Amino acid sequence: MSSQDKMLTRIGGLLRQAESTENEHEAEAFMAAAQRLATRSSIDLAVARSHVADRERRPVPVQRVISIGEPGKKGLRTYVQLFVAIASANDVRCDVARTSTQVYAYGFDTDIDTCEALYSSLLVQMVRASDQYIKSGAYKSGTVEKVVTETRWGRRVQRRVQAPVAAVTARLNFQMAFAARIGRRLAEVKSEVETEAVRTDIAETAPTGTALALRNKEIELVDFYKQTSEARGTWRGPEASAGYSSAARRAGDRAGRAARLGTSPELGAARGQLPGGGS
Repeated sequence: MSSQDKMLTRIGGLLRQAESTENEHEAEAFMAAAQRLATRSSIDLAVARSHVADRERRPVPVQRVISIGEPGKKGLRTYVQLFVAIASANDVRCDVARTSTQVYAYGFDTDIDTCEALYSSLLVQMVRASDQYIKSGAYKSGTVEKVVTETRWGRRVQRRVQAPVAAVTARLNFQMAFAARIGRRLAEVKSEVETEAVRTDIAETAPTGTALALRNKEIELVDFYKQTSEARGTWRGPEASAGYSSAARRAGDRAGRAARLGTSPELGAARGQLPGGGS
């Protein structure tokens, strides 16, 4: 805490004492002390009062609308998959608009902020990597199984055939695999951070601190989601309706492994900012 923050906290504490006591003389004494400190430090009393109020305000879950893209834009489902994968690793629940143009995120402000920061970076990386894959033409060497319907002797019959992989199919499969790998990587980071936090508590003979705070946070978020969400079903994720390309999936997975989690340290910060008091 900076010296300025410490001074604001001291002055704010005196103001609170002045405002809470019923003894007129005590109130005057506390107010005078606060004013002297404020004058020497050139700090406005209203600023000090606001500072303390902000520090003591208990965080609560919120709902935030995340814009994914304009209606009709290609790839929105895989963009949503990427955001949902990130959210899952940051204690944020999501509902998805039927058009995939928006995600309704439910969580604590700091956690949703982390999700948006990660998403902004990783979306650019995902799109760039898939563009490079398509431009390389590597997807053309693969095939995809399709079902075709033919008429034979007056009867309609279906048979499975191997067809070249279309660019749109390759891009969809690439991005789906990329998003899935990112989700697994972030889940591992989350697990490591929480395990280390609990281990630190145990080492400091406070075994219930972080573990209890994490559990309370989870319960509060679940309750908030149940009370707030108007979703009628569960989002099932994108489907490669155009076909399945194992080569594109492998390429997308490799890109997901190599993607830079530039804001990953924020995962640790988010884990530490727990409602109800962590360690």
